This record gives sequence, structure tokens and C-alpha cells, in this order.
Amino acid sequence: MHQSAQLQELDSLLPKLEPNSRRGFLTTTLPAGFALAVQPVMGQTMITTPADGLTAGEVKIKTSDGEMVAYRAMPAKGRNFPCVLVVEEIFGVHEHIKDICRRFAKLGYLAIAPELFARYGDPSKIADMQQLMRDVISKTPDSTVLSDLDSTVAYMKANRGNTKKLAVTGFCWGGRITWLYAAHNPQVKAGAAWYGRLVGQPSALQPQHPIDVAGKLKTPVLGLYGEKDAGIPLESVDKMRAALKAAGNPSDIVVFPGAPHGFHADYRPSYREKDAKEAFSKLLAWFKQHGVA
Repeated sequence: MHQSAQLQELDSLLPKLEPNSRRGFLTTTLPAGFALAVQPVMGQTMITTPADGLTAGEVKIKTSDGEMVAYRAMPAKGRNFPCVLVVEEIFGVHEHIKDICRRFAKLGYLAIAPELFARYGDPSKIADMQQLMRDVISKTPDSTVLSDLDSTVAYMKANRGNTKKLAVTGFCWGGRITWLYAAHNPQVKAGAAWYGRLVGQPSALQPQHPIDVAGKLKTPVLGLYGEKDAGIPLESVDKMRAALKAAGNPSDIVVFPGAPHGFHADYRPSYREKDAKEAFSKLLAWFKQHGVA
């Protein structure tokens, strides 16, 4: 089975667990390199953004139950930067997610990727996909994730960011969270959701999915999806479009012909350079259109 299809299948089989009380942070530093579950890395297509002219590296963000590790990148000089929350895939804040933060920083943004799985383990160090889903991803409640993103926004405001110009973007697991956070936080001016799941059965830890919040979503979100995504059928994209239209929401969903799941992930075989570049250009134009630039 193609890796992207396997990921989506595993995602759909997450156990319906009861909410967990918060616990201590098991991950307190970020990994170097890439997650074990996505080895080998496709080095010939991988984008590497240098940190020259940037302030980039680990930071600790205060949450309601301790300090959460995150990766921050921003221009070395200046302040009041427009802000972008970068929400990880299931593989943790590894080198690809860090690089995305640096890409935004090179364009004048303060970008932060918090390690949202940190209470349950380090997903970058788990090679077995079933174990990763069972022991880390499935135990992370949406409510905790949304609260941690709120804490990240507070950190941005206190550390040279202009949260009046706030955007959120995320990939796969983070794409779904992007839709949810845009509905959760009215401060968000724009979102860009990369191939995040749109529909699903509610559970104790995931009580809502993007289609469930379409009616109350005020923030314009740009959905970036692949026509050949094995785990996100076009039927679900059409349902989300209809729900957004019925709600009078200005969000938009772009489907890239022939593109698979993970087409932006330049370190994996699913990468499609043309589509990835076009999609990122659309994201930047979307952010600018909605005042996040």
C-alpha cells in the first residue's frame, strides 16, 4: 500500500478513547533530522532553507500544565511580525516542519511549530506506524491541542509578534487541526489547510471534524487537497464545499489534479514540486488578501 494511503487508513482506525487528564511533558527537546517512520528521506528533492538572517531554534512555551517545546523562526531584526502557526504532521516537529518555519521567516513572518504531541512521546523516534498511532497520536485530545495553540499565540504576542495579523497552516493531521483552530480562535485572520481530513466519526478525544464546524467558521480557510489522495475522497471535499457555501463562509478549497496525499512533503516520495510550489504561492496570496502579511 502507498505510504499516504496507509497513513490515512491508520488515521481512520484511531481508537475511540476517553479523554485523558493532562500529564507531564515526555518530549522536552526537538529531534535533529527526520522522523524514523518516514525513512528513507528523498534527499534529491528535499528543500533546505538556511537560517542566515533569522533568529531560529527551540523555544519553550508556557502552557497551563508546564512548558511545551516548539520551533521558532523569525527575522533577526525588527518586531511586530505577522504570525503563522505551523501545525505538524503526525511525525512531530522534525526537520521538514522546522524548514517550513524558516521559509515563512525568510518572508518576514514569525512562525512557530509547537510540539503538540509532547505529553505522550516523541513521534519522530517511533518507526512503527501502528505504534505511533496507538501510543502517541490517538492519545492527544483536540481540546489540549487547541489550548496549546492558544498558548503559542500568547507567546507570539509577547515575543515580537503582531497577533492582529495571525494565520494558521497545517499538514495532514495538522490540516484537520487548521480548520478546527480557525473555528476556535476568532483572532485568526486566515488559514491554509493542507490535505487534512474533513469528515469522520466523533469520539471522546475528537468530538468534531471540520465539516462539523463549517457552520460557525468565521475565518477564511484555504483548503489545499490532492485529487488522488487515497484517504480523503473527493466526495468529502464536495461535502465540505457545500457546507461552507450553505454557511456563507468565504473559504475556498483547491484540488490539484493527479496530486496524492502529502504532495507538499518534499522529503517524501509523495512530493509533487509543481503542485507544491503553486499551492504555497496560493497560500501566500490568501494570507495577503486577508491581511496577514
